[in-house]
Amino acid sequence: MKGSCRFSPNKFDGRKPAYLSVYQTLNILKKEIRMKEYKHFINGDYVGSQKGKTFENRCPVDNHLLGIVHEADEQDVDLAVKSAKKALKGPWGNMTQNQRTELLNKVADRINERFDEFLEAECLDTGKPHSIARHIDIPRGAANFKAFSETLANHPTESFRLDTPDGNGAVNVGHRTPKGVIAVISPWNLPLLLMTWKVGPALACGNTVVVKPSEETPATTTLLGEVMNECGVPAGVFNVVHGFGSGSAGQFLTTHPLIDAITFTGETSTGEAIVKAAAVGLRSISMECGGKNPGIVFADCDMDKAVEGTMRSAFVNCGQVCLGTERVYVERPIFDEFVKRLKEGVAKLKLGRPEDEGANFGPLVSLEHRNKVHSYYKLAVEEGATVEIGGGIPDMGEALNDGAWIEPTIWTGLPDNARVVREEIFGPCCHIRPFDTEEEVIALANDTEYGLAATIWSESSARSIRVAEQMETGLVWINSWFLRDLRTAFGGAKQSGIGREGGVHGLEFYTELKNICIKL
Repeated sequence: MKGSCRFSPNKFDGRKPAYLSVYQTLNILKKEIRMKEYKHFINGDYVGSQKGKTFENRCPVDNHLLGIVHEADEQDVDLAVKSAKKALKGPWGNMTQNQRTELLNKVADRINERFDEFLEAECLDTGKPHSIARHIDIPRGAANFKAFSETLANHPTESFRLDTPDGNGAVNVGHRTPKGVIAVISPWNLPLLLMTWKVGPALACGNTVVVKPSEETPATTTLLGEVMNECGVPAGVFNVVHGFGSGSAGQFLTTHPLIDAITFTGETSTGEAIVKAAAVGLRSISMECGGKNPGIVFADCDMDKAVEGTMRSAFVNCGQVCLGTERVYVERPIFDEFVKRLKEGVAKLKLGRPEDEGANFGPLVSLEHRNKVHSYYKLAVEEGATVEIGGGIPDMGEALNDGAWIEPTIWTGLPDNARVVREEIFGPCCHIRPFDTEEEVIALANDTEYGLAATIWSESSARSIRVAEQMETGLVWINSWFLRDLRTAFGGAKQSGIGREGGVHGLEFYTELKNICIKL
């Protein structure tokens, strides 16, 4: 055929044989050249799996093969954990707090110096638009190293004077020591940001880490190993093992007897399995799990702010945010207007490749996750929902239709016991329901097994605070969303998590507080 070439289907992505245009051929070759091998990072070196086991990493934009990821077995994990344990007694353990802070500040600066590399890696893994990752994922991922090292370095410990029978007294002084080797299980929705959110304070407190990133998004965590070496972080302080959960790296890591604490972000069912593993040996845990977060919109809200804020909380990052809003409750007098304006906002979202100018909505992280979210779209109709907008899979054209694309979706009309209203979907969708009284909406918002976050939109300060105090959640935003001060507590209630991190609260998890009693 003139102007085309034929390739073996096995050479590229396993699709059926097809005649390809020159343009398509060049694109495939470009992708193949860029294909990577993601190895573990252990004791300062990149190493392959000892048993040679690997799996594919595919781009959710068009499902092309990004690279091959090494899957850790028990031997690989054991090597990583023992390297981390050894580093505790080496140069890292002998450094002063100021020396560690200086190194971590270098890490933050180096991430920013290699900004474009981290941006490309993050967007290829997740499919998210550059416009989002450029302003959130990469800069905030870098900032975590500086923010936590400086906050924790300047936090005082406690001291008490004690009277004694001999009249001389005693002084009790609090002394913090690193907890040890921390297992970090990080998610795929904000891979760099949420990984460094844990690694930053862990290292600042003098611990060493073994990180298992999500199997869906290995790139930026792997790349961070290079940065650690470039900045002079001692070997064994930062380690990375790739793989899955049960029967793979996740299970081997969380059950390893030399792990001193486990920090996890992900779905509740996985968190429950990790809690069981942590019970053996009584290891410390910090869990930030699922959510089915409510947004409450009162009639006295600033409508522009409420619509804009709900648009972000329901649809940013394709709805793949643990703090996102999937249940929206709107006071009846403004219900129709709010639904109308939110639909208009959704209709303006621009789907496109990460690098497309103006694109602000990408694909879901994988075809597997797209299938899950789409199953809820079908279920919503079965349960009686009115589909206000969306509800399906968009036609993105031949070049992108193999990707994990899905339409942003709004429903109304579902009963409160519908599965779509009660179960976490983790996609770009929300159900909007009217309410009549403050008491009614508080009961509706709290009627869930989850308790991560809530948003309240009202121009009445008294009402907003009154309602916020009654939310059974770890976080509440009033007239805002995702506005984060890294000094504040972060975590969920009910089945949304255990423990708090952020600021000095991270100090409680990442250190052991020892009391030293001095008799005078």
